Amino acid sequence: MKKLIANIRDTGHNNGEINTGAFLANLQMNVLKWKEEEKMELIRSLEADQLKNNVESFNTGDTVKVHVKVKEGTRERIQVFEGIVIKRQGGGIRETFTVRRIASGVGVERAFPVHSPKIEKIQVIKRGKVRRAKLHYIRQRIGKAAFKIKDKK
Repeated sequence: MKKLIANIRDTGHNNGEINTGAFLANLQMNVLKWKEEEKMELIRSLEADQLKNNVESFNTGDTVKVHVKVKEGTRERIQVFEGIVIKRQGGGIRETFTVRRIASGVGVERAFPVHSPKIEKIQVIKRGKVRRAKLHYIRQRIGKAAFKIKDKK
């Protein structure tokens, strides 16, 4: 299994990226022969390569600035989305978080994958103290009450 993963990486670019075409060709030839554990090991190793190592720790209730790469035609720029983290869910490469803010009097929520290459950085502005993992009750709040979360000491 490790030999197969090494071969897949060798057929990629110089920096060790995986060549998808070679990967799919090898996968189609060998997938029927593999045991379930071998398949899961391959998936785990490929996912581990794509995880970001420099993700700042943050929790539900924190106020964060998410710097997102936005591509407009041929240009690329950074867009900042600031708000309160109302939920985190999933794990590993599938981990996501949802940020809520009020823009022009309208509540806006946006979900981000934690390990997405489109996220430049996540900056924690303020740590919040909450007793829930999901802050869906904030959606019903209006005005300043929508941002009323105790600060962590």
